[in-house]
Amino acid sequence: MTSQPRIYADHAASSPLRPEAAEAMREAESALNPAGQYRTGRDARRLLEESREQIAELLGADPVEVIFTASGTEADNIAVQGLAFGSRKLHPTASDIIAPGIEHPAVGESIDWLCTGPLPLGYRRVELPVDENGRVDLAKADQIGVLKNASSEQTALITCMWANNETGNIQPVSELATIATDKGVPMHVDAVQAVGRAPIDFHRLGITTLAASAHKFGGPRSTGVLLARRDAKILSPLKGGNQERGLRSGTVNVHGAVGTAAALAAAQRDMAAENERLQGIRDRVLGAVSGIEGARVWTHDPSLPSHLHLSIPGAEGDSLIMLLDAAGVDASTGSACAAGVNRASHVLAAMGVDVEVARGALRLTFGSETTMADAERIAELLPRVAEQARAAGMA
Repeated sequence: MTSQPRIYADHAASSPLRPEAAEAMREAESALNPAGQYRTGRDARRLLEESREQIAELLGADPVEVIFTASGTEADNIAVQGLAFGSRKLHPTASDIIAPGIEHPAVGESIDWLCTGPLPLGYRRVELPVDENGRVDLAKADQIGVLKNASSEQTALITCMWANNETGNIQPVSELATIATDKGVPMHVDAVQAVGRAPIDFHRLGITTLAASAHKFGGPRSTGVLLARRDAKILSPLKGGNQERGLRSGTVNVHGAVGTAAALAAAQRDMAAENERLQGIRDRVLGAVSGIEGARVWTHDPSLPSHLHLSIPGAEGDSLIMLLDAAGVDASTGSACAAGVNRASHVLAAMGVDVEVARGALRLTFGSETTMADAERIAELLPRVAEQARAAGMA
């Protein structure tokens, strides 16, 4: 009897390399040091700048605003820390960092380091409230004065992710960008989940910086992109060579840049049709979830059709993913795990979800390789997996 092929349902973590990216990188395999003044250096530089121009065009930016990094995490760190330091340079009293509690650790831990780290830097975290769907609640923020009191003299930056990495729910970044512009406050957007899955126009949005990660949309791993407006005041924490406008020192990864540009072009080309297809796949799995007693769904439109985040009360998230793993499905809980201890998702905690319910979280994320047959198989497995996980009980 032939075993069924495994199903990969963790595309929010990483997606397979697209053929277009692999081919582009093969063609650029001889590219070495783009800073070299010799012919091979000039050839490498040409490939790098062509990739920069292509990415800029696809994301509504100028080429000079495209900064290549080693990851989306690095791009977030440079932006959050660099903007905070830049604001303090302009306004010594600028100390508030406004952000929701649902941010990815790349942003959240950068803020924590600035506000409560080992050095007395004098920054203060001001939390943007979120509603029961994990979406920034602008009405409540206005009611409690979080944004009303923001100013360039008091506020170092505003930051909010485009789409949440766990739920896939899309945030009101356009509205926040308008507020930030009106207040004269820089704004950063972690768009790691959104780039390649949602249309993005950097200039039209009007934000200061935006982070992306190539392997989320089928590009190479260890390559990220930071869009940084020409006039952005960023005092980057990375030093050592003054590459990439002095924001990210180090020899630029030409292969990564070429692969990123090719993958992004392919993702943008297929976006509309792919999102419609993934919506059908998610709807099929959702149909099975609706039949599981007590199941809670945390993904609510507007959201990325690639994401489905849910909880099975009475079950441990670790049990759910282990049972799915044994059945041939790769999935995740969406929560952090440290030293072998399962911790409830900080995203669900910010949404006000009870810890016991949050511990039963399961994240299924779909991509270009996911088929309707995969959805059918997941839909068939989920009720039985939920029953078995509940029988195993809570740790």
